[in-house]
Amino acid sequence: MSISVNIAKRENRPKAISQLLAIVLVWFGLYLFNNSFWNSILFSLIGLDKTSRLGDSIHFFFFDATKITLLLVGITFAVTIARSFITIEKTRALLGGKREGVGNVLAASAGIVTPFCSCSAVPVFIGFLGSGIPIGVTMSFLIASPLINEIAVGLLFTMFGFKIAALYLLSGLLIAITAGLVLGRLGVERWVEPFVLANSISTQPGFAQPRYTISERTSMGIEEAKSIFMKIWPYLLVGIALGATIHGWVPTEFFTKYAGSNNPFAVILAVLVGVPLYSNAAGVMPIVQALYEKGLPMGTLLAFMMSVVALSLPEMILLRRVLKVKLLATFIGVVAFGIVFVGYLFNAIL
Repeated sequence: MSISVNIAKRENRPKAISQLLAIVLVWFGLYLFNNSFWNSILFSLIGLDKTSRLGDSIHFFFFDATKITLLLVGITFAVTIARSFITIEKTRALLGGKREGVGNVLAASAGIVTPFCSCSAVPVFIGFLGSGIPIGVTMSFLIASPLINEIAVGLLFTMFGFKIAALYLLSGLLIAITAGLVLGRLGVERWVEPFVLANSISTQPGFAQPRYTISERTSMGIEEAKSIFMKIWPYLLVGIALGATIHGWVPTEFFTKYAGSNNPFAVILAVLVGVPLYSNAAGVMPIVQALYEKGLPMGTLLAFMMSVVALSLPEMILLRRVLKVKLLATFIGVVAFGIVFVGYLFNAIL
């Protein structure tokens, strides 16, 4: 039975590879012709003036909406296929028994690629602590997973280049590792809700890993890309619309006065504004791009983006179910301090 299944998988592999290559080629074609397509539609066919504020804003909206949607779908598709080789259980097994320091580095690194979102914050937290993973190591994972968003890395790379994407990645790791070490040294287990520590489970030495075919992984990538897009498209459009408004209509002097390099409190202000916002990397990226074009320092913009994706209000509400108020406040304070520090550091370096 298993032999026939394996033969069928081998026989279907060329077709599956062809389908995957076709999807990749179509994606690249759409991405490469995006700008020329909207130039033809808006300026040649409709007749908008590309030098006017209205024409510039409308072009920004449609061009960025298409570009970021393609990047979002493409990156999600690729990351889902990569994630099909990884499971939460294997991550938990990897982190179990690791000493402080090494465990924090591994946890922060694993948090980048492990399937995780704010809605799974509570079960992941309970599962890790129940498996005997130290709370500081668990916190490093909890911080890194939403903070170092692979979609944000991909978008930053395509919009601003390798240097900015690498700085974002390294700074996020630094915040997650340092915050986990600090929280672990503070002995904050006493500030965890009692029922979490009571749900201890035995750590298994290994976990079964499903073996997917190329066709199955491709289908998983398509379904996840559709699912993510359907969940966030309203926030994406709002972010792009706001970015288009900033890009075309808001004077540069407004931002340089209140959030430019001359304002020593600009990074702190950016974090305070970003924390209560509920958005995601894809939704906030058009705003970051528009503000960058207005001359805002990259450190300030990265601090704003990090505060939005790492300290979102829904995740804080969910974490309150497992963290007492003291630990939740400490968690927010340590992460916010790290983000502010990185923002000032980047403004000094870049």
